[in-house]
Amino acid sequence: MNSLVVVSHSDLDSLTHHAARATVDAITGAGGSVEFADLAAEGFDPRFSPDDLNLFRGKGTVPDDVAAEQERIDRADHLVLVFPMYWWSAPALLKGWIDRVFVNGWAYEFTPGSEFVKKLDRLTVHLVVVAGDDADSFERHGINEAFATQIERGVIEYCGGTVGSTTFVHESDTKGRDVLAEEVRALAEEIASRVSKLETVDA
Repeated sequence: MNSLVVVSHSDLDSLTHHAARATVDAITGAGGSVEFADLAAEGFDPRFSPDDLNLFRGKGTVPDDVAAEQERIDRADHLVLVFPMYWWSAPALLKGWIDRVFVNGWAYEFTPGSEFVKKLDRLTVHLVVVAGDDADSFERHGINEAFATQIERGVIEYCGGTVGSTTFVHESDTKGRDVLAEEVRALAEEIASRVSKLETVDA
């Protein structure tokens, strides 16, 4: 099984990047094959351009940078998205990546008058979200449900993918470094375990 770990954060020394690298190391340590994508370092353009709009309208071709991202995902059985939570959702860079890459004809197939087809049923997606707030606040304000509606159901399941796991690293600005390091280690090992278990079952 192959995994693609995608990180969205401009600071290489951020907790988000530490979580992404720990996940790569854990999957590799468990014998998995991993590809790593750093959207900020690679300069991915998240803006939905006229070319993207033409593609959406069925009048254009897939932009080269979008095709390259789709090919990376096509090589993976597991997609791991690692990102900080901004305004109860994903940062603009990752949101734009989803907007441009998960498009009609590749992630799903929709033509008026025809049956809707989900095309990513082979893909399992894991979400690692770094959040400043605490778990109790998430529960009080309904953030867990809002997140599940927006991203788990609104993106992953909409395209036929399977939600493998969703992990929040809470209180990222206030917890001690040792506590956060242990949480990151545990979540990385859990994702690696899920990937390896599915690989064993499929084998």
